[in-house]
Amino acid sequence: MRNPVDAIFEYFSPEKALKRRAARNVLALYEAGIPSTLRKFRRDTGSANNDVQKGAVPVRVQARHLEQNHDIARGALRVLVNNVVGPVGIGIEPQPRRRDGTIHAEYAAALREAYRDWCKKPEVTHRHHWSKAQRLACKTWLRDGEAFAQTITGLVPSLNHGTRVPYSLELMEPDMVPMHHNNGSTIRQGVELNAWGRPVAYWVHKNHPGEWVAGQAASDLKRISADNMLHLACIDRLHQVRGVSEFASVITRLEDIKDYEESERIAAKISAMLTGYIKKGTPDLYSPESLPRDEQGNPLPRDIAFQPGMIIDNLGIGEEIGLIDSKRPNPNVITFRQGQLRAVAAGLGGSYSSISRDYNGTYSSQRQELVEQWVHYATLADEFTGQFVQPVWEQFVEAARISGVVPRPADVLPDSADDALFIAQSMPWIDPLREAKAWHQLVQDGFASEPEVIRKRGGNPRDVLEQIADWRKKTAEKGLTFASDAATENPNNPDKTAPGGA
Repeated sequence: MRNPVDAIFEYFSPEKALKRRAARNVLALYEAGIPSTLRKFRRDTGSANNDVQKGAVPVRVQARHLEQNHDIARGALRVLVNNVVGPVGIGIEPQPRRRDGTIHAEYAAALREAYRDWCKKPEVTHRHHWSKAQRLACKTWLRDGEAFAQTITGLVPSLNHGTRVPYSLELMEPDMVPMHHNNGSTIRQGVELNAWGRPVAYWVHKNHPGEWVAGQAASDLKRISADNMLHLACIDRLHQVRGVSEFASVITRLEDIKDYEESERIAAKISAMLTGYIKKGTPDLYSPESLPRDEQGNPLPRDIAFQPGMIIDNLGIGEEIGLIDSKRPNPNVITFRQGQLRAVAAGLGGSYSSISRDYNGTYSSQRQELVEQWVHYATLADEFTGQFVQPVWEQFVEAARISGVVPRPADVLPDSADDALFIAQSMPWIDPLREAKAWHQLVQDGFASEPEVIRKRGGNPRDVLEQIADWRKKTAEKGLTFASDAATENPNNPDKTAPGGA
């Protein structure tokens, strides 16, 4: 809409009106969008898939190299995996419901029993149990940017599922889906898409392209329906098909840290090797004629062996001994390394204290870091669960029903048969005594429940309840009581106050 003030200026003074309009246009710009000689200006406006096509594979290769050869990179990846998946994996608590909305306890118990059996051999090689398979998939996902898993249900030639439920996973590295396999808008980077951009199939190498197999051609691909393929991907932009390593933004910094520490380490080793030189007073003392010679007149090398407490009395006139000082170790290495590692931790979304193994600080600062950081771990755990664990559980429940191993009762709502509570890693307690007192007060005041506290400690309320009940039964049989038996009447204690021990 035309500004009426500008119209007046244009009528009386077109020159001033033009200046007003130019000034307004300048003020409307973002400074960050104006190129200058003082900073680089990126002009690449390509799509996400074009950027991935150019850089995903080189970044993946470099991330693998750093994991294999750089202790910090390997430790940072381990920190992420351990806090996202943990030692026991993402837990699953079935929640099937009856038509009245209550949980079907019998069906849930049958699913848990079959699931425990399946967790022993969940994948086709029978080499990895379920929690280890989760960690491998998570490591591949974060390091390489993506990971794949083919789901196999029912009888398949030459495949032994190894469990009562005929359902297995075939874990795959991203190399198995060729990034260069494109066919117009139908197949993009090895993924077959429909008109809406939804994956309908994946084109996969029959063998790993990095291994030589007799008779295998580079074009030996098989088509796997998207219904039978799980794709974990680190996605940064909309419409992006393939994933990019989480290390993409910190690889350069990690390489710099590695090179810098290596140079400092070598310099410190050289400094530890005592090296001396002989300084002569005048230039004529450096002439070849001044060197000692043997009987044939050949110059002799001059060696001075250093020993503790020795006295050197064979120096020539005007000579003195000097020592080479490399100024190593450098006292600024630690400060530089800490700053760089903080930037790496920020880029990866990991805890600085865990990545650097630097735990200096008060209880309050350590807890504040953990609280703020745990959101990142919880977000990664949510993505991992949604892309991998939850689809596996849903297909497992369906495979158990179809195979007849765990039939679905008639009074279970079909849509709720695979409902479950997915339990990720809980935030650890820095000071257990303080944390326990705080949670105890919340439970007493009614602001929290006992199951919530058990989950915060990484336990399963049902398992804990069964363990407590079994323990109470065994201690009662032996006539023992404990301080935790507050609700149990003790015949030797008239006021029913729990004793302090057995």
